[in-house]
Amino acid sequence: MLVTQSVDGLDQVHVVPMTTKPPRRGQPAIEVPKIVREQLGLSAERSWIICDEWNRFAWPGYDIRPIRGREPEVSYGFIPAGLFRQVRDTMLAAAIGRPVDRDD
Repeated sequence: MLVTQSVDGLDQVHVVPMTTKPPRRGQPAIEVPKIVREQLGLSAERSWIICDEWNRFAWPGYDIRPIRGREPEVSYGFIPAGLFRQVRDTMLAAAIGRPVDRDD
């Protein structure tokens, strides 16, 4: 997650999507290791971090919801530093990332 401030002073949060849907052939993505999924409390399904886009939204956003069973938490936590670096490096190598504005 990266936080920036917009011209109007609002915090903008930038996050990469994580999904259980396998990436398209050739799509830059990193599989989330089972141990990380367990530590974050995610489902047992395989998950991928998609590295060719990121979501951008105002914080706190209208679509932020508590995690079921962990109310009032809204964050699953942090990924390990090594996985973060792998995602960052994959995004930089792809150099095709594009923001997806989630406030619209």
